Amino acid sequence: MKRVVWGSVAFGLAAALGAGIPAAGAAPAPLVFMLDWFPNPDHVPLFAAQQEGWFTQEGLRVTLQIPANTDDPLKLAAAGRVDVAVNYEPNVIIARAQGLPVRSIGVLVGQPLITVMFLKSSGIRSPRDLVGRRVGFAVTGFADAMVDQMMHSAGAGAAGVRMVNVGFDLVPALLSHNVDAVVGAYRNYERVQIELQGQAAGTFEPEKYGVPPFYELVLITSDQGLARHREALARFVRAVGRGIAFTLRNPEAAFAAYVRANPTMKLDDELNRRSFRMTLPTYARSQVQAAARWREFDLWLAAHKVIPRAVPVDTLYTNLSP
Repeated sequence: MKRVVWGSVAFGLAAALGAGIPAAGAAPAPLVFMLDWFPNPDHVPLFAAQQEGWFTQEGLRVTLQIPANTDDPLKLAAAGRVDVAVNYEPNVIIARAQGLPVRSIGVLVGQPLITVMFLKSSGIRSPRDLVGRRVGFAVTGFADAMVDQMMHSAGAGAAGVRMVNVGFDLVPALLSHNVDAVVGAYRNYERVQIELQGQAAGTFEPEKYGVPPFYELVLITSDQGLARHREALARFVRAVGRGIAFTLRNPEAAFAAYVRANPTMKLDDELNRRSFRMTLPTYARSQVQAAARWREFDLWLAAHKVIPRAVPVDTLYTNLSP
């Protein structure tokens, strides 16, 4: 699951015609956009929008960047070095609690993908079975809180769980039996990786064990960036929404666009096809974010001491789409 840099490419993404589009002949508005990871099925709607030309129709000139590591998108967005980036609801709240001026302006994946994952051959059937076991993680804080919540919801304490930092090598650590389970593996990607290795994977999904549902992938910008480029960012979000709608209506065409946009990566394989099928139901159906969802998860992070106190919800997101 290690994030890798694949380089920077410019792509002219575009969206539906509508209010706010510059007059004919106006120079396109430049935006620098960073993914959260290397191109993968989570991003299919973005590349579908690219191939259909919708960002260009919105009067945007978008330069896509791939992060060198997982910290880059949020930090660079906060510093204004990228205009918009893909990130995660938990990260936005944690960053805001630390004083970083980032907020969500749109949604790519509207429900959790993260899980606690294990091999079915391990005999693990319930979170209670994690007592006395080694659970690998990549990033502390949220991972510990999630395991603690899931254990208590299953009627066990988390004190008997041994948390082991394995970095982003979650799947290798699990397949090599260095750990008994991992927290942070995605149900739509790492699970497929494990199954393609001939193993049966099981998952505990956090929203079924007391962790409030949250937006897995959101579009973030800085407060200053929003003030400066609000109209262009609104057009960008509108384009993403159009890309998602197209993907839901025409999944094969959208997947083909994703493959076509990344010709050197050989993405037309079983891993990407199966992962895309699992991701398809999770793409956001609306770009209108719910205050209640942000508030509930914000309070949950505070209650579990991941952040010192709840963050004012109106600083966490802005709806740019009606």
